[in-house]
Amino acid sequence: MRHPILRDGLIAGAIGATSVAIWFFFVDLFFGQPLGTPYALGRSLFGFIGADASNKPLVVAVYTVFHFAAFVGVGLIAALLIQWAENMPTVLAGAFLFFIVIEAGFYLMMLVLAKSPSYGALSAAQVAIGNLIAAIGMGTFFWRTHPKLKSGLDYALSGRP
Repeated sequence: MRHPILRDGLIAGAIGATSVAIWFFFVDLFFGQPLGTPYALGRSLFGFIGADASNKPLVVAVYTVFHFAAFVGVGLIAALLIQWAENMPTVLAGAFLFFIVIEAGFYLMMLVLAKSPSYGALSAAQVAIGNLIAAIGMGTFFWRTHPKLKSGLDYALSGRP
């Protein structure tokens, strides 16, 4: 069964972005700051591009679009790698390394943002949990829709030529 890369990337990206958005929605509610996280991150984004960040609904909306676009981009890369790996299982070992590099880059970006005054009270643990939730959701989607992944992963990790 063929799995179009665009469709899989869009679905996986939407799963990841939505799961993180829901996670931070509840974290923000718990701390009494509804939409505090997307507003803080949106202010950072607006500050980076030199735009006025005083309109909270606009900042949250623009950041939400950016957030979903970033996740769809990651989903598309993952879908491309998985499609490629279905024909060449050893690609999965490289995809795993790619995932590690992406995660390391993400956490490095988080450390840089933590120094920003507009980052707010967002903690590294909250971001790490959100990222883990997204990775599990996206990974589960790919695992369930690509049944050849298990055997391909077994083969890629076996070390056989």
